[in-house]
Amino acid sequence: MKDKRGKKKCKCPGLGIFYTVVSALLFSSSALLVKLVDDMHSVQISAIRCVFQLFLVLPGLIYFKLGFLGPKDQRIFLFLRGLLGSSAMILLYYAVQSMPLADATVIMFSSPAFTSIFACIFLKEKCTIWDIVFMVFTLVGVVLIARPPFLFGSTGDDFEGDYSTHMKGTIAAVAGAIGASLTIVVLRKMGKSVHYFLSIWYYAVIGLVESVIAVSALGVWRLPYCGVDRWLLVFIGVLGLGGQAFLVKALQIEKAGPVSVMRLE
Repeated sequence: MKDKRGKKKCKCPGLGIFYTVVSALLFSSSALLVKLVDDMHSVQISAIRCVFQLFLVLPGLIYFKLGFLGPKDQRIFLFLRGLLGSSAMILLYYAVQSMPLADATVIMFSSPAFTSIFACIFLKEKCTIWDIVFMVFTLVGVVLIARPPFLFGSTGDDFEGDYSTHMKGTIAAVAGAIGASLTIVVLRKMGKSVHYFLSIWYYAVIGLVESVIAVSALGVWRLPYCGVDRWLLVFIGVLGLGGQAFLVKALQIEKAGPVSVMRLE
């Protein structure tokens, strides 16, 4: 069955939402594990996750004979997907490590408000007055979480660590949420014209390059502790790959707005 534009409709209603729920669960679990890793910078965790995803996706690219660059007319979108998605990952991991997990998660879930606006602008999806209202409420919520001193007075001891770190985490979380929103729009734009393995490949390659440059500049590279930490990093990589796969498949059959409401990263 096809819609008015000649594109095939999903034969199983609700399948896109199901994929989104699974993706959100995997991403949420991954964020929790990031919080549990001891004494390792978020950028290095991002690099290790990208390495795992590269090795896990490579056999699929070879088996399906997809190549490594993708269709010529989609390469710019694949590059943007990789750049925006990996940047959002690094920023969100930094936020998780810099502020309480609950606060970071709330800001991450503000991405649907941004997605609705971006989808309206770039994908011509319907945007209502309620989307604008939710955007305003989202910004108010971020301010309440950040609690800037010029509005709330002295910050006291209400934060995990010092206030400057909390503020940096808040800014990173907002920037990550915006990056994640733009990633969803790009993925929806590509639709089924690109195999999800290629999408994850670009994400992992560009994310690894970004992370290595950042780790080298910051000088924070170190080996993870033996035992639990190394297993946590393995699971972060596997869960991140699963979350990415289900997210891409969801956006191939569902609009950007509904998917963004239910996802985390």
